[in-house]
Amino acid sequence: MPTRRQLILGTGGILALAAGTLALGAWRSRSGVAPAPPSADLPLPLTAMSWQLTSHLSARVGPGDWVGRPALVFFGFTWCPDVCPTTLMNIAGWLEELGSEADKLTIALISVDSERDTPEVMSEYVAMFDPRILGLTGSPEEIALTAAEFRIRYEKVPRDDGDYTMNHTAGVFLFYPDGRFASIIDFHEDPQFAVPKIKRILA
Repeated sequence: MPTRRQLILGTGGILALAAGTLALGAWRSRSGVAPAPPSADLPLPLTAMSWQLTSHLSARVGPGDWVGRPALVFFGFTWCPDVCPTTLMNIAGWLEELGSEADKLTIALISVDSERDTPEVMSEYVAMFDPRILGLTGSPEEIALTAAEFRIRYEKVPRDDGDYTMNHTAGVFLFYPDGRFASIIDFHEDPQFAVPKIKRILA
């Protein structure tokens, strides 16, 4: 089996991208591309969410911990061969472009793969990109509740080799400091629009 680092570096694997809400790209699996059902659902405000997850530092984290700071939130998993590492590298680039302003942000990757993504695995993974990125994971029930409150979709997809990948909603969710949902940076969006969107939640 290829290592996670090899997958991050693009040496092989399957594109594991899913999007179903808010025009966040396409729902993809190893068998091809099919559009997900449209949905007008927006993420709940952070102040209306109730999820609790475990960080890569083994601390319990909930939405109330993020209120008071602008937040960037992305769903993915550590064995994702393409979309997740690409998005995280983009985020690291945006943080660099923002300079010291980036320190005012909460940035989090929420795993949709509780079976493999332990806090220890998440710690190793997020460290490859930027130390300010928080990795969050939890039990299947905790992840399901979190996904429901963010209005995202995900599913486990078996592979021919007996392993599996995960389809999931792709895109970076932006929240204002008071917890209101602000906007999304779509995976397919022109990168030049990302930093201006982030600056609006920092303003």
